[in-house]
Parts: sequence; structure tokens; C-alpha cells
Amino acid sequence: MTKMPETNVESKLLKGGEFLIKDSKIEDTFIPEELNEEQLMIKDTVEEFIKNEVKPVDKRLEKQEDGLMVSLLEKVGDLGLLGSHMPEQFGGMQLDTNTNTLICDKMGNGGALSVAFSAHTGIGMLPILYFGTTEQKEKYLPGLISGKLRASYCLTEPSSGSDALSAKTTAMPTEDGKHYVINGQKMWITNAGFASVFIVFAQIDGDKFTGFIVEKGAEGMTLGAEEDKLGIKGSSTRQVFFENVKVPAENILGEIGKGHLIAFNALNIGRFKLGVMTNGGAKASCTEAIQYANERIQFKKPISNFGAIQYKLAEQAIRNFAVESANYRVSNLLQEKKDQLLATGLSFGDAKLQAAEEYAIECSILKVAGSEALDYTVDETVQIHGGLGFSEEMNAARAYRDARINRIFEGTNEINRMLMIDLVFRKAFRGKLDLVNPAWAVQKELASMPSFEKEEGKYAAEIKAVKDFKKMVLMVAGSAAKMQMDGKMKMKEEQEVLMNIADMMIDTFIAESTLLRVMKLEGTDKPNDQEVYDAMLKVYLTDANTRMYKNAQDALCAFADEALLKTMLMGAKRFSKYPPMNVVKARRLIASKLIAANKYCF
Repeated sequence: MTKMPETNVESKLLKGGEFLIKDSKIEDTFIPEELNEEQLMIKDTVEEFIKNEVKPVDKRLEKQEDGLMVSLLEKVGDLGLLGSHMPEQFGGMQLDTNTNTLICDKMGNGGALSVAFSAHTGIGMLPILYFGTTEQKEKYLPGLISGKLRASYCLTEPSSGSDALSAKTTAMPTEDGKHYVINGQKMWITNAGFASVFIVFAQIDGDKFTGFIVEKGAEGMTLGAEEDKLGIKGSSTRQVFFENVKVPAENILGEIGKGHLIAFNALNIGRFKLGVMTNGGAKASCTEAIQYANERIQFKKPISNFGAIQYKLAEQAIRNFAVESANYRVSNLLQEKKDQLLATGLSFGDAKLQAAEEYAIECSILKVAGSEALDYTVDETVQIHGGLGFSEEMNAARAYRDARINRIFEGTNEINRMLMIDLVFRKAFRGKLDLVNPAWAVQKELASMPSFEKEEGKYAAEIKAVKDFKKMVLMVAGSAAKMQMDGKMKMKEEQEVLMNIADMMIDTFIAESTLLRVMKLEGTDKPNDQEVYDAMLKVYLTDANTRMYKNAQDALCAFADEALLKTMLMGAKRFSKYPPMNVVKARRLIASKLIAANKYCF
């Protein structure tokens, strides 16, 4: 890939969170339809692996057959997929971010394997790539890339989940300073049953939160029994106990007292990958729903002929098409930011780390949107299957159970919603994101007469709707921030308001991503499908428009005084004027395309 001069990249590349105040260009937006032939060959490889190696052993994986998951991970390693995101010097393939996104997308249909794969390649390997010494990278990464070693990530404790830094596990230096002695307990540790390498966080001197690399077999380290979980039963989840475990001082990961940097930065890309993988699983669930609806005969016709079922099929597709649009948009932002940083002389690992940190807000958005779209999808797939959907004989029941964890993984969706707001305001206060001037411009617009000029162009109404969504977010968030500055409100104590604003941000980003994709598709060789793409965009915007107003109203009513409230509510109405449409007809059109293809086909 030819790198653009840094000045050109800088000029077009939006910063994290900047989507709220700037518009993206179609030509700068990557869509999955632009994947090249080589990337599509890799896609086919992953799909064939899932079909031929994973699906036939699904039930054996559910029972955690001894050695089965390890053998599958080694096979994934043989294909090069465990190191597709790793530097060539350690045996990785060093593929571009969009190709790695595609791999995660297709691995999302791997059931329990997708959990083990994600933990291994993400929060297991990335801390070593990001923060490891040269010696640590040379010692561990080649084995982790091949699958001969397996990684696990030990952060959560019985008393510290979302509040990770309150961990009680301790690490005390020995008198000679050559070792640290770790004592404590970790829980909900994915891959623990077969891991060779554990990334462990502990407090040195009681308050220096620090990362360590601990190897399997360390004396004093023991595992609890496999957890009896609601879903993802095929994945290994155990407690890990540390009783006077001696770890060499050279196994400290990163700097003493800087473990939070490892934990939080590993989670940024983990959230992105989770958003992508949940979308991959959701699209596969869509296909199962479509195929069953076409096969199931009731009242002498397939149930796919009935409007109530067509609504469900179309809505599944709309939500997942929209999330997918955002996934690949962010994927390309990550790739271009990484390329820009590499051009400045940063190492491969540091460039990946800083790119993920830049787009932490967007990563949280994708995690929340992807996991919640998946939940909707698997729920409706069960419903379409009827009684069979409630039977463990069908895939629908397992997918339904497996999906639920994703709203808890990588920080709960509630934590991620609050995090994205916190990051936006932090960037604003540090001068990295200019919210003040755009928010002030919205206030001035509210004080002026509305324009009655009619929009022109095919997507004029949709472009205006997305711009208005951004104005609504700035209006509500700006008003809340001013209330806090005036001492009339403490935003951290108003979590319901934060949730409202976060949901508005999510809808805005997903809506804009979908708009950019559909507009770009119009210039491709898919003219027969454009009417369907337009329908998905317009239905999504119609529903998002209603949600935007409701969230704005709920937030404003919670904190605005009477005089301000009246003005702000008028503004919310002014910025939610997307014209109504016949969504029944649009969903029927979308469903007809799915039914004819007998699969998710977008």
C-alpha cells in the first residue's frame, strides 16, 4: 500500500470523537464492498475453516472435550491467523487493519472458538506487543503466533470488576530484588484452563498497579474449576489463585505503577474487535433466521411470506448493515492513523497502540452497538424458529445464550457509555477537541429563524438529518456541561443523563457511517441493489430520529430549568425533522431481497 505524505493524511484524517463536529467525506470512507481480491481470498479461508473444522465439532466444544480447543487454536495458527496482526520479525503476517477486521468479522461465527481466539490475539498478545521488552517479545510472541503457546489475561477479581484499579492482588519484591511474590485471586479468566502465558495485574507496595507475565506451571499458581456459565460454555473460564508465586523481575510488563496503561489500552482494541466479531456472529444468525423462515411451512406457505416475519428479517439486516458500516469506517481510520504514525518513525507496536488510543471513543461505540445488535438478532432468530428455537438441538438456542456475555465483556455497556462521554469531555478540556465553538454555533442557530429552504439532491434529507443529529448532541451535551460549570449539576452523579447523551452519540455515528456507505455504493456496480440500500438507510434514520428526540427530551427534562427547558425542547424538535416514510413498504423490500437470496446478502 502506497503511503500518502503525512501532511495529506493529517489533513483528511478525523481525530477521535471529531465526528461530532466535522463531516467525513465519502472518498475518505472505507466500505466492505471495497475489499480486494486478496482480502476476499482470506475471507474465504476463514469461512471454510469455520465450516469444515469448527461447526462439525460444536457440540464437542460445548462439552469442553479435552485438547479440542487447543488443537483448533493450533490449526488457526497454522493458517497464520493468530499472527495476522503481528510484526513479521516475530513470525506474524503483519497484514493491514482492514484485512484483520475482515478476519475478526468472519471468526465471529466461530462460537466458543471466537471467544478463545479473541482473548488470545487481543488482550492476551497485545500487551506484550505494546509494552513488552525486546526480550519478552522474542521469548513469547513467536509461540503465541504459532499457537504453541496460548495467552490469558488476568485482570478481574471478586472485588474489582469495572473498578479494575481497586485490585487486591499484591506483588512484593524479594530482598534481593530479583523476584516478585504474587498473592491474590483472579476470576472470570478466559482461556485459563489451557493458557501457557498469563498477563497478571497486581499492586506493588499496595498502590503501584503493575503488569506481569506469569508462565503456566509457576509454583503456587492454581486454577479453580471451570465455571458453569449461561453461555459460551465451550470456552474455558476459571479462577486463578496465586499463593506466594515467585515471578522473575524481568517479567514485569511495562513500567512499575503503569499497569493501568496496559489494561486500558489493551481494552481499546479489544472493544473494537468485539464490535466486529459480534457483527460477524449476528450476520450468521440472520442467515439462519432467513433459511428457517423459507423452509418452515404454515398455512400452506413459508412463514417468510408473512409480514410479521418479514419485519424481523428486515430489522435484523438493517441493524447489522448499519453496525458493519461503522466497523469498517473505524477500521480504516485505525489503519490510516497507524500508517501516519509509522511514517513518523514509531515502531509497529507503538503505532498500533496510539491509533487505538486515538479512536477509543469510536471503539466503545462499536462495542455497545455491535453487542446490542447481536442481542436483538439472536432473540428474533429464536422467535422465528418458534418452539424449535427453544430447543438445544438447533443453533439458535446456543447463539442466544452465547450472545449475552458480549454486553459485559471488555467493560459493561453501561461503563462504555459513560467512558465515551468522559473521553469526549476530557479531549475538549485538553484542547484536543473543539466542542465550544460548534456548541456555541448551535446555540446561535437556535436563536435565529429556521431556514425554509428545500434541500436538493438525492440524499439531501439524509445529509441534513445527520447534521441535525450532531447539533442535537452538541446542544444537550453543551447545556449539561454549562450546568456543571455553573455548579448546578454534577454530571458524574447524573448517569441517566450520560446514558441519554451516549445513546445519541452512538446513533449519530452509526447513522453517518451508514449514510456514507450507501452514498458510496451508489457509485459502484451494484445498481440493482441501490433501492434496497436506500431503504435500509432511510428506515435506520427514521427510527434513529425518534430515538434522538426521546433521549434529548429525557436528558433535558432531568437537568434544565424551566426557561432553558422550553428553548432546548424547541431545539430538539427543530433538529429531529427527518421526513416520515412508509417503513412497512421499505422493510418488505429489504426482506424480499433476503428471502430471495436465502441468506444475509449485503
